[in-house]
Amino acid sequence: METTQSQPATTKNSKASFITGTVISVLCILFLLFDAIGKIVLEKHAVSASAKLGWVETTLPGMGITLLISTILYTIPKTKILGAILLTAYLGGATATMVRVGLPFYFSVVFGILVWAGAYLTNSKLRDLLPLVK
Repeated sequence: METTQSQPATTKNSKASFITGTVISVLCILFLLFDAIGKIVLEKHAVSASAKLGWVETTLPGMGITLLISTILYTIPKTKILGAILLTAYLGGATATMVRVGLPFYFSVVFGILVWAGAYLTNSKLRDLLPLVK
């Protein structure tokens, strides 16, 4: 008796969704790189903004390197999902920090949604794994 294995149907990327996802991803990547580099080189605005959130200057390079590695992983198509997961964790920490000091936290939440929207629109395997509509 022969057994056959059927491959799961993959959702085809439309050109419009791929372009939209790419634009969203690129905008997120540019912002995240800017933020990471500012923390790594201890740029004065990054240092003063972080101090207002309760972060001491010596913690910033480590945070910047973490953000840089996560962003680079998000940039590479084969590791984009891992990068999105790591960026979600990073942005969760940003959200917790904002809540702790009593500042609006919506930016980090919306930014996390945009990171995942970019990944979702450009990756058909992710759409197969997490279908929004059946």
